[in-house]
Amino acid sequence: MSMIEVQNLTRRFGALTAVDDLSFSVGQGDIVGFLGPNGAGKSTTMRMLTGSLGATSGSVTIAGHDIATDARAVQRIVGYLPETPPLYTDMTVRSYLRFCAKIKKAKSPNQAADNVIDRVDLGAVAGRLIGHLSKGFRQRVGVAQALVHEPRLLILDEPTSGLDPNQRVEIRALIADLAKGDVTVVLSTHILPEVEAVCGRVIILHQGKIVAQDTLAGLSGADQAVRVVVARPSDDVGSALSALPGVLQVKALDDGAYRVEANDDVREAVAACVVGFGLLEMGRDQAGLEDVFIKLTRSDRGA
Repeated sequence: MSMIEVQNLTRRFGALTAVDDLSFSVGQGDIVGFLGPNGAGKSTTMRMLTGSLGATSGSVTIAGHDIATDARAVQRIVGYLPETPPLYTDMTVRSYLRFCAKIKKAKSPNQAADNVIDRVDLGAVAGRLIGHLSKGFRQRVGVAQALVHEPRLLILDEPTSGLDPNQRVEIRALIADLAKGDVTVVLSTHILPEVEAVCGRVIILHQGKIVAQDTLAGLSGADQAVRVVVARPSDDVGSALSALPGVLQVKALDDGAYRVEANDDVREAVAACVVGFGLLEMGRDQAGLEDVFIKLTRSDRGA
């Protein structure tokens, strides 16, 4: 069952096309990482998913509700943490979360606020003014306001910004725990290990367009890369490998190792090519998420 259906979503600001014809879906209970360099259109897309920004064209459906015609129904089931949390710094943590619970129509608002304070571990600062909190605690309050009405869909823009490593681990665990209860999570972050830790699927944006969407395993295996180690490394090895049909690039690594990038499975050709140089070992060399991200979003892509 789909929680999010996006079709041909576009947003223009004057002559600038910030989001360009996006189409994707997110299943109920999925945790999806929304990635891209600065200016790729991530935050703009997230704002359109929540109904806080209108689309120039295209459609967004959340749990069967068209956001253009039934925004109130969508807002009841969505929790949103924008990049800059919407905090009232002259309120205490508890009073602010009770206020949020009321305007979001939570059942038993005071109890809902107390529950989320425990869930996000804000008990030690619940009576303090938000303006007196550290950046890390303010970010936690922002996460708490997104959760206070027990939404079915969480949209989090940089949810661990400003948190120390221990706090990041706690928020990751919270996100993973939410998904076990069928809460759908879409999160944007620049911390790629965070995505690898909690996300089952990734959507990568570049210049307003989707350049990849797949599982982490699918993205990592997208390149048919081979790592080969020979006993007698030399420039001739790299030249011979580069000349093979289908090979895109050859990188010389340490200790006689080479990484051969290709569009096709070239293992048999690589083995035959380097056997004369003393083939010691060979196997697939799957790219990490960082490698895939850089390849898909580098500035000269497609030039």
